[in-house]
Amino acid sequence: MSAQRTRRGWGRALLGGGVAALLALAAGCAPGTGTVENTAPTTPKTSVNTDPASMGEVTLTIWDQEVRGGQNDEIEALNKQFQEKYPNITLDRHAQSFDDLQKTGRLVLTGPDAPDVIEANNSRSQMGAFVTAGQLVNLDPYAEAYGWRDRFPESVLKLSSYSPDGKTFGSGSLFGLPQVGEVVGFYYNKAKLAQLNLTVPKTWAKLEGQLKAIKDAGETPLVLGNLEKWPAIHVFGPVQGAHTPADEITNLALGNPGGDWTDANNVAAAQQVQDWVKAGYLNSDVNGAAYDDIVAKFGKGTGVYFLGGSWNTPTLQEALGDDAGFFAPPPVDASAGPATTGGTSLPFAVTSASKNPDAAAAYINFITSDDAMKVIAEKGNLPVLHATELAPSSGVGKEVYAAYEEVTTKGHLLPYLDYATPTFSDTLGAALQDLIAGKKTPQEFAATLQKDYGDFIKG
Repeated sequence: MSAQRTRRGWGRALLGGGVAALLALAAGCAPGTGTVENTAPTTPKTSVNTDPASMGEVTLTIWDQEVRGGQNDEIEALNKQFQEKYPNITLDRHAQSFDDLQKTGRLVLTGPDAPDVIEANNSRSQMGAFVTAGQLVNLDPYAEAYGWRDRFPESVLKLSSYSPDGKTFGSGSLFGLPQVGEVVGFYYNKAKLAQLNLTVPKTWAKLEGQLKAIKDAGETPLVLGNLEKWPAIHVFGPVQGAHTPADEITNLALGNPGGDWTDANNVAAAQQVQDWVKAGYLNSDVNGAAYDDIVAKFGKGTGVYFLGGSWNTPTLQEALGDDAGFFAPPPVDASAGPATTGGTSLPFAVTSASKNPDAAAAYINFITSDDAMKVIAEKGNLPVLHATELAPSSGVGKEVYAAYEEVTTKGHLLPYLDYATPTFSDTLGAALQDLIAGKKTPQEFAATLQKDYGDFIKG
């Protein structure tokens, strides 16, 4: 998510094709600011204990951001199962929003009250910085002991891998494991679309035409809450995917040399976002509205389309029921596959401050196991593994699974754009607010991004 937010034969085969192809070009990640002084990386353990029952009385402190409906439901269910199976291990869970975790995570890892397990954004600004500072445990010994490299496709593991010095993202050692796959697409109100005599658009041009038709009919075509700044990244990403070749976006998003944010394609994407705002296709309070508040309003009937991540599925399924729909952003050419933002959810990591790293790793193994994937799916989420066999038979969840499959097998699953540099989340988020507010032209917006990206590449 992150921003948020981001795995399969659907778990394994699809990510093996979609994200693996994406990562074959390079690697990168999301929100936060600042850099951390390079310190000596932690040395991996030479032996580990994988029997939680033999670890004595242990209390594990866990920080996560699984606070939305289905997210909270699955983690609470798995935590209960874990404690029933291992009563000697007590879980002390501290749940907070994505934004709060990004702000407090860096501070808590440097203080005396660091948790044992933390859900760390894969990004250079978060996980990369923590690895550089020696604040996360190198999980390679646990990966070998638990067979994680056999159970998870490499395309998933790469998104939580860094060199031990934190400089290289996408290869090296493993520092976390995710639970959930992610894809950004269009949620829509089926009843409203039908009332307007419209159907799911098959091309980008059809989508644009629908936005105008919906506006002319007196409805809000597309709703967005961007108070937190990161949500607009999940709108710009799919728009960019309709204008810019996937390999170029991947290069930029992963912070690799040779890209140019100021090229005509990226400027055109920025222009389209600004044009949509000027045309009144979005709600008037975009920058002043909180993300979750807008999701709730959409669930109560405000707007026809909401462009957001798959983590909203349980909430919108409950709110809209059979009227909730989802589709991947349509391609420019109907014969091509869709290109949109996605990946995996934030990985769970073990902190170097933990006095019980074996128990912490056992917990992560438990909540990412094959059995855990079933619970994740049952609670309405998109499991990072075994999604083909766990796909729901009906409802908006079925459409989310189908869209993810379409993107990863026929199109392009594009990296989260805020992966690019340690400061890119803040740079991009602020620049998008200015673009939406008309304080920056598309050219100025692109130049701002190029400055951050270019400085990082030079450094």
